[in-house]
Amino acid sequence: MGNNLLKALIRTESLSKYYGKGGEIKAVDELNLEVYEGETFGLLGPNGAGKTTTVRLLNCIIKPTNGTAIVNDLDILKDETEVKRITGLLAESPGLYEKLSAQEFLEFMGALYDVPPKILHGRIEDLLKLFSLYDRRDHLLEGYSRGMKQKILIAAAIIHDPPILFLDEPTSMLDPRAALMVKDLIKTLADKAGKTIFICSHILPIVEELCDRIGIISQGRLIALGTIAEIIAQTGTKTLEDAFIAITGGVQEKELLAWREQKAVGS
Repeated sequence: MGNNLLKALIRTESLSKYYGKGGEIKAVDELNLEVYEGETFGLLGPNGAGKTTTVRLLNCIIKPTNGTAIVNDLDILKDETEVKRITGLLAESPGLYEKLSAQEFLEFMGALYDVPPKILHGRIEDLLKLFSLYDRRDHLLEGYSRGMKQKILIAAAIIHDPPILFLDEPTSMLDPRAALMVKDLIKTLADKAGKTIFICSHILPIVEELCDRIGIISQGRLIALGTIAEIIAQTGTKTLEDAFIAITGGVQEKELLAWREQKAVGS
């Protein structure tokens, strides 16, 4: 990627979030990062590394302790409402009104974002067709599979056509078939809809397959940044898994097992 020619849609400036009376718990610590227009960027790290906190800061859900960030030319400290209008967010544990149909839920979400009714109807139809759910549009969400619910939540995150989409653990809790379905959908959004996508995950194959560049975060600090090939080259290793271990000084065995299981089932 010719980064010098691309616009940085997200730019963090010493972005920090500390907790505790003395700020001793550093959830995000002096994060300096740029994400470019049109790229799919992955923030990789173990659970508790600071990935979700970063996403919550960039979506103005929580306020930073220090530093700031610019999101599509908007300052997260000064332009909170405007930032929320130009981002789409799939949270790790999102809420879903299961007594609504897919059509009703997307109408509700569109209304929250003030999408004009004339535009909203066509957009819902297009998204349901894109996600292969048009024939189930009048069925209650409580009868949907987990993968289908995740599709609807992604549709809800882009109902207002935001230029930037944040996906926090998008395949978390999904079976391999559903995870593959969601990965294909993310590729479609990146390739055909031209979205800038920011993915957080602790599952290695997700970022390996989908992301143009990745950052590795550990204990709130960004410790590596670049393409997968660059990070592997920097560490003199042969795989991203080995590079991750070399950079972080180790990883919990359950994390590695999660990565290997994902590879084994081809998700």
